[in-house]
Amino acid sequence: MVHSKRSMRSSGWLQKHFKDQYVKAAQRQKLRSRSWFKLDAINRMDALFSTGMTVIDLGSAPGGWALYVKNKIGKTGCIVACDILSMRNISGVNFLKGDCSNPNIFKILCKWVEQKQVNVVLSDMSPNTTGISTIDVSRSIHLGNLALNICRSVLMRRGAFLVKVFQGKGLDKYLCDVHSLFNIVRIRKPDASRSHSREVYIVAKERK
Repeated sequence: MVHSKRSMRSSGWLQKHFKDQYVKAAQRQKLRSRSWFKLDAINRMDALFSTGMTVIDLGSAPGGWALYVKNKIGKTGCIVACDILSMRNISGVNFLKGDCSNPNIFKILCKWVEQKQVNVVLSDMSPNTTGISTIDVSRSIHLGNLALNICRSVLMRRGAFLVKVFQGKGLDKYLCDVHSLFNIVRIRKPDASRSHSREVYIVAKERK
């Protein structure tokens, strides 16, 4: 019975997913994911990218954000993408498969951006959700902290940070931590982010 209910829920999610206007648009435009539209909406408001930048993209698979950024920073720019999941090759994008919380993976990440000034750190990392909000939010904030620590290590002064987190207990504390590192901090909920989803995006600019 439980399995049957779960199957029905999964089936309902799939039906909604494929009716989603952004999923349809992504398929039409041969984009890798609907998240492309989230980043596009945020960038239109916050102007994160320009030609020649160096960008780190955490939680990059399947590559929607990396494709978007590549078009914005041009051939003179550099993208280092990282994910525990595999990602199909994108010309001009350096992909590192692994967990960025692993010191060895982090060391490789730093080596790849060595002698470059990192202008922007992006994190679209998501936890495996359980449906229990306290657990999911806590895991999301943990991933947000991993990304923020990477900013502390590699992001240049006046650089920018964009991170996805779930709303709930711990978010206020996390926002305070982001404020301690950046002069400008805003919360965004782009139209392509489903209204029932807890996810929000924090845009932080002008690293202190």
